[in-house]
Amino acid sequence: MGETTRVMRSDAARTVRTILEAAERVLGRNPAASMEQIAEAAGVARTTVHRRFVSREALVDAMTAWATRQFAEAVESAHPETAPPLVALYQVTASVLRVKSDWGFAMSRTLSSDPEVARVHADVEERCARLFSKAQAAGVLRADVDPDWARRVYYALIHEAAQSRDADPDALAARVVDTLLRGVGTGQGL
Repeated sequence: MGETTRVMRSDAARTVRTILEAAERVLGRNPAASMEQIAEAAGVARTTVHRRFVSREALVDAMTAWATRQFAEAVESAHPETAPPLVALYQVTASVLRVKSDWGFAMSRTLSSDPEVARVHADVEERCARLFSKAQAAGVLRADVDPDWARRVYYALIHEAAQSRDADPDALAARVVDTLLRGVGTGQGL
């Protein structure tokens, strides 16, 4: 491949990323926004957006795929298989919250026709299940707690924390992990 081809591909990749990021911002504020509004926010011609994405749905699907890859990379960056369970739990939480706050619109799309998106989500869920089993074996989670239930509660906490757009992901991660492990009650009156 020649240098000109590499530069063109690199430039095209930057353009696609710029469009995806602009689409996330625009659709996050107005889910009914047009391709023209997205193009304007990206600083490109509407024809450029249409050349890269044949339809609005194709653009949204590409956003979902991009965000899903970022989500998987966030989990991977926390090294959940090798880090101590409590450290991994905190790091996964903070990393995922960063992605969810940056890509909230795309990450809110639970249904995707892309089999790769489904595969990545299944892989992340499996890794999370292993992390929760590891946390339970290490005594981070009580032995009498159902790890699947704890994991679903954890997902719900992350979802709610991600709604706090202005908050620091590290502070939110600490709050999520603290709430998961310590709860919100005093234990009195039981």
